[in-house]
Amino acid sequence: MKTIRRLIYIEVLKSVAFVTLGFLSLFFFFDFVDELQAVGKPTDLGYGLPQALLFVVMLVPGHLYELLPISVLIGTIFVMARLAQSSEYTILRTSGLGPWRALRTLLVLGIGFVLLTFAIGDYIAPVSSSTAQLMKAKYRGYLTSAGTTGAWLKEKRDNKSYAVNVVSIGRDGAMSLMNIFEFDANGFVSRQISANSARIEGDVWVLNTVDEQTYETNKSAETGRVVIRKLPELRWPTTLTSEMVSVALLKPDRMGTIDLFDYIRHLDANGQTAQRYEIEFWRKVFYPLSCLVMVVLALPFAYLHFRQAGITTYVFGGVLIGISFFMLNNVFGYLGNLSNWSPWITAAAPGLIYSVMSLAAFSWLVLRR
Repeated sequence: MKTIRRLIYIEVLKSVAFVTLGFLSLFFFFDFVDELQAVGKPTDLGYGLPQALLFVVMLVPGHLYELLPISVLIGTIFVMARLAQSSEYTILRTSGLGPWRALRTLLVLGIGFVLLTFAIGDYIAPVSSSTAQLMKAKYRGYLTSAGTTGAWLKEKRDNKSYAVNVVSIGRDGAMSLMNIFEFDANGFVSRQISANSARIEGDVWVLNTVDEQTYETNKSAETGRVVIRKLPELRWPTTLTSEMVSVALLKPDRMGTIDLFDYIRHLDANGQTAQRYEIEFWRKVFYPLSCLVMVVLALPFAYLHFRQAGITTYVFGGVLIGISFFMLNNVFGYLGNLSNWSPWITAAAPGLIYSVMSLAAFSWLVLRR
């Protein structure tokens, strides 16, 4: 059995590596073509072809994390179908490779892919993605991935609450175009602070070129006034750190599991909705396990007959199954966020659906036929 396992493992690893290389080359080409639009712009000082190539290379681990389950499916289907087409799998069956032993063999291989996917998605991809963004900020002067409005953060302190908007953060950690809204105990706006830039010094934000508007109202009469001040510098105490700002500016899928968990706790402590980040957290937990589903889904292809249809038809079917899984995973994420579904159910649903499909195919094609 060691010889059989070695044969299957080597063939699957080579096929998965080949498929992964093909996908990554395709995504690398698309990313590089898209990045050429930013090369040589007057606003992007020093951002040329070498920098664009380096930026695209650092995006590769993120694509690898997204594509690895699909590559595992396509590569395993190709190996199983090729073994069946050449009657090698029939010889392996007569040598004692029964359905359950074959399933156990592929599951062991799938566990290896699960660990690899988790390591890439939780350690390598977040670091490479943030490094790519910071490298690009070195030439563009800012970092923002949260849209044109930037990131919003919330903080509660004493009897007051604060809503903080940061548009971007520079390569040196300096923030730009900030707005701070202060609310009193009754939920009314009591002060608004706008600053062109800010830097973080411990538990204090040092704001530069500040416009401060204080709203003073008289509770006994319907009167009030607005006090406007222009300050060159203002020190604003807060518990918000630079890491929280960076996390808020980056997309959730670019964060590690621990970073997501800490940020979710911060949002819950300040009464902010964390549905989007909770869904992404559970997707980070369940997504590597989809490699196990893919190897089980590929096993029935070893029991098919290839008298009429060629092997390319089944490989193409594997491509469609992988793409459908990727699309369903994204669709469930959007639907769960819009419909306020339970985050862990939203993240686990695509894997559960394909698990039922794979077990049904295994039961029908392997055990019953």
